[in-house]
Amino acid sequence: FLRVPATDAVIRATGPWEHRDVAANTARFHLVEAGQGPLVVLIHGFPMFWWTWRKIIPQFSENGFRVVAMDLRGYGGSDHTPHGYDPMTIAADIRGLIYALGETKAILIGHDWGAISAWTVAAIYPEVVAGLVSVSMPHPKRLRRQILADTVQRKALSYIYAFQVPFYPEYKLRKNQGIEIENILQRWSGSSWPDSETAAVYRAALLGHASAHCALEYHRWALRSIPRKDGRVYQAKMENPITAPVLQIHGELDRAITPRTAERDNKYIQGNYDYYLMPDVGHFPHEENPDEFANVAFIVTGK
Repeated sequence: FLRVPATDAVIRATGPWEHRDVAANTARFHLVEAGQGPLVVLIHGFPMFWWTWRKIIPQFSENGFRVVAMDLRGYGGSDHTPHGYDPMTIAADIRGLIYALGETKAILIGHDWGAISAWTVAAIYPEVVAGLVSVSMPHPKRLRRQILADTVQRKALSYIYAFQVPFYPEYKLRKNQGIEIENILQRWSGSSWPDSETAAVYRAALLGHASAHCALEYHRWALRSIPRKDGRVYQAKMENPITAPVLQIHGELDRAITPRTAERDNKYIQGNYDYYLMPDVGHFPHEENPDEFANVAFIVTGK
């Protein structure tokens, strides 16, 4: 029987970084920081937290960057607010965080929901984005088109419909010490990742505070906003051209966002654009093959 560690212990995990709490956009955000140089902000996805970048942080900090891995609103050690789980609020969080760190620009590297957030920052606040690496997630406008047009992609994302039900999805994520979190990671992986010890860390993080509920609120906004004004405003804002250099990294075995959905599409990108399909990995390229991921990610930094 594997014991799931304490939530606060995994959120404050030690390593070659320092933990900080920073105020931005009327909320408090927990992050870890290492290195000096141009700012790189690492933004996790579902069902994860800052720790997903633990193997990437040293790769950047040792190569001349100030690297920050944040907990998104509602995750890990950041504030779990009653509202604010739409991409426009999250984009304002990230912009505010960059300024709170004393910087005016950053390279954004986002995975899954973190990538949606990074795309949104680049579209709404282009002045703060020096470069964008989107991991396992196409431009939100393309994702929307593919969901409407591609039955395979609709089926892959059918779990979002189940998340719309009140209360029960939170119960399912939390029961049996979060075993469903481990199941999600294993289903979306294209390799033997994660082992049980790694999965236990993610289980512990999402079991704490109100994280399970807040993580689901991202998905609930995505579906429920479609007919609403805020959803229409978001879709309109995402038509703004992306002027920063963009690199898309996608796993060829991704079963959550299919490679066909993510494939090269620069309709909304005016700057330099690269697309890399990483072999033998699924939805978590930075976890499943961190060395290759870091080497590829350096493309957008010019290193």
